[in-house]
Amino acid sequence: MGLLDKLSGWLGLRKKEVNVLCLGLDNSGKTTIINQLKPANTQTQEIVPTIGFNIEKFKNSSLSFTVFDMSGQSRYRNLWEHYYKASHAIIFVIDSGDKLRMVVAKEELEILLNHEDIRCKRVPVLFFANKMDLDSAMSSVKVSQMLSLENIKDKPWHICASNAIKGEGLQEGLEWLQGNLSVQDI
Repeated sequence: MGLLDKLSGWLGLRKKEVNVLCLGLDNSGKTTIINQLKPANTQTQEIVPTIGFNIEKFKNSSLSFTVFDMSGQSRYRNLWEHYYKASHAIIFVIDSGDKLRMVVAKEELEILLNHEDIRCKRVPVLFFANKMDLDSAMSSVKVSQMLSLENIKDKPWHICASNAIKGEGLQEGLEWLQGNLSVQDI
């Protein structure tokens, strides 16, 4: 990095680059959320299930995001850990209407939080209790209780009720995430 790059970074003229992992079980709405967070002119009209992972890049007023959209299918979840070390933040998406798989989501979350590359980092975790438009959707408070989020003491975390298709709750979550990214960690 050259002197001008460092100077522009210190002066805040250059956008800070952050790596964000977007995790959750399959069909929870991860890809739709990421699509909604991108600028309107770069959004995809047709969303298909993620096989393996996708990488999306987008910017907002102060940050440049690289988001790793990881497949939530059970056979691909072992790929998640290969991206933990380089992550600055985690978005964990939950299908709030899928009561049957809430236990699986909780188990995957515990595996994530106890992994050696995450356990010792103060990485912010944003939870989206997604699909709030469904009649069967649990409130974000109920989702939080089912996942035992109150037990997360060593990382900042926040849960937002969301409807990814309409984009509801996403901006609130992104603003929280921006406010909790440590400048020294980026």
